Amino acid sequence: MKKALSPATNSGGGSKMHNLGVYLRQHWQLYVIFMLPAFLLTVIFRYIPMGGISIAFTEYNPIRGLFHSEWIGFQNFERFLTSPDFLRYLVNTLKLSVYGLLWGFPAPILLAFLLNRIMSKKTKQKIQLVLYMPNFISVIVLCGIVRILLSPTGMINSLLGTNTNFMTMPSAFRTIYIASGIWQGAGWASIIYTAALSNASKELKEAAVIDGANIVQQIKAVEWPAIKDTVLIQFIMSVGNIMSIGFEKAYALQTDMNMSTSEIISTYVYKKGLLDGDYGFSTAVGLFNTVINVVLLISMNQIVKKMNDGKGI
Repeated sequence: MKKALSPATNSGGGSKMHNLGVYLRQHWQLYVIFMLPAFLLTVIFRYIPMGGISIAFTEYNPIRGLFHSEWIGFQNFERFLTSPDFLRYLVNTLKLSVYGLLWGFPAPILLAFLLNRIMSKKTKQKIQLVLYMPNFISVIVLCGIVRILLSPTGMINSLLGTNTNFMTMPSAFRTIYIASGIWQGAGWASIIYTAALSNASKELKEAAVIDGANIVQQIKAVEWPAIKDTVLIQFIMSVGNIMSIGFEKAYALQTDMNMSTSEIISTYVYKKGLLDGDYGFSTAVGLFNTVINVVLLISMNQIVKKMNDGKGI
């Protein structure tokens, strides 16, 4: 006669869950102590400030406060959408974002593929160190370096034999902004792709080499499948932040002569809110910017899901 299996053996998963539940009930104080600070910080700094969104619907007066300021509904939004400069700010923001995404997003991926071709670990580490260093330069210092290099007496003009002030050229602003951003962030952004490439099968790669596959074929057959999901998630997140251009860099590179291309929504919000004191209007503009980001994020996630067999964020 065979012995009947015990209930624990029949339902090993259920037994483990039961034991986990008992453990949590016995030691719940420990979890409360560790989770409570994180929960409070999230509520205080993430959820409570959301109440400030209501400023966008008021003629906010700091002296009267939020609850005693005049409620004006969507007038601030109408004022922004009907302003003669609305399209210019929106187009400048979109161009800077889209061009930055088209040129900047593939850069760390290509860099990761190139780093993955280096066989010597010491050489690879030295190259990575050089590539990662610009990320630790502050934005303001970076903008100062850019201004010095592109000044009429800077290194670029010395090499070209000219005395052009590139910072006063509206047509050069986007190139300067995007190129400096790629130089600063591509090396650091490649870390996640380099880590994902470590999961690529070395056996498949060796087999592809033996079969005579060139570098492009090796990347397509072996390395790309290893980082495909990571690239898609990063792309969705990048599209979701397409309207969230860094204010500091755009403002630091801005001059009176390149305002036609450098004035974007974030710099406009800063000037109207902090310099002019028009808090309700600037909050409405910032909220408009956030809503566009959310719509783009959700839309791109749905598109990627349809193109990637239902896989998205």
